[in-house]
Amino acid sequence: MPSTPPARRLPRAALAMGADAAAAVLSPASLAALAEVCTLAPLPAIDDFTAPAARAALADTEILITGWGCPPIHAGVLAAAPALRAVVHTAGSVRGHVTEACWERGIEVSSAAAANALPVAEYTVAMILLSGKRVLERARDFRATRHRDAWLATPPDVGNYRRTVGILSASLIGRRVIELLRPYDLRVLLHDPYVTEAEADALGAGLVSLPGLFAGSDVVSVHTPLLPATTGLVSRELLASMRPDAVLVNTSRGAVVDQDALTDVLRAERIRAVLDVTDPDPLPVDHPLWDCRNATITPHLAGSQGNELRRLADLAVGEVARWAEGGSFAHPVRRERLAFLA
Repeated sequence: MPSTPPARRLPRAALAMGADAAAAVLSPASLAALAEVCTLAPLPAIDDFTAPAARAALADTEILITGWGCPPIHAGVLAAAPALRAVVHTAGSVRGHVTEACWERGIEVSSAAAANALPVAEYTVAMILLSGKRVLERARDFRATRHRDAWLATPPDVGNYRRTVGILSASLIGRRVIELLRPYDLRVLLHDPYVTEAEADALGAGLVSLPGLFAGSDVVSVHTPLLPATTGLVSRELLASMRPDAVLVNTSRGAVVDQDALTDVLRAERIRAVLDVTDPDPLPVDHPLWDCRNATITPHLAGSQGNELRRLADLAVGEVARWAEGGSFAHPVRRERLAFLA
């Protein structure tokens, strides 16, 4: 009789993240799915690499499944984890925990940034469409007056027909926003110094200069990662060049925008803004932006929350499964791309 093939050995894995992140992202179903593709170290997740239980788990860990609250994986941690060969992150940026020592060892890294990009893009598209229709402002006024204006007298600049939307940076989220905008009668512009005209055409956007993006758009949506080169990128001059009643949407990082300049232009009621991020985040309770009627400020909620966290876990399970089978990650983080990532 033919012999039964030996059972495939599953890679040894450990969870490294804050307890609250582990509880929110990794449901019992997610943990069960992980257990099918790797051998997990006993819970709870590691949040301190110096703890004795963490050191014991690291001793034979081959793949580390990380999340929000993961401590930095520095050379000392790697010394305690001689078998470690891969990191799968259940969130977006890996800057806070994947150190230079990891790259020096040649550890493979994956991130769920692509999964987290979708809800941010969905929020952005929703706000673009709502701002074009002036839904938030008109709902507020309707609540105050209990009176509906004659709909045929709506000003001709209200609506989403052939409005121009400017996308600042073809990041994962910026590209997803462009994709989600395709069904609508909108003109899309893009500024990204690393994108060619041919690439912009393939995305469905017209490539323009940074000043051209701000001067030529009815809505500018910011998707630039916060890097030394992009801090304050959205300057006073760019904000001043925006069309009257144009809208700035920021779901990136508050410090990409000159917030003092933004506050001034909003208080002058020249433009409108939808801000899911600020600098600092959250704003002080007495900051003048809170009193700007033309600013919609949301509490950094565009990224994955609630049931959207399941998407992050599902992506991580898929990445661990690929790696366990000897394949490459579908969502790798490349060392040479770090300078362009959030």
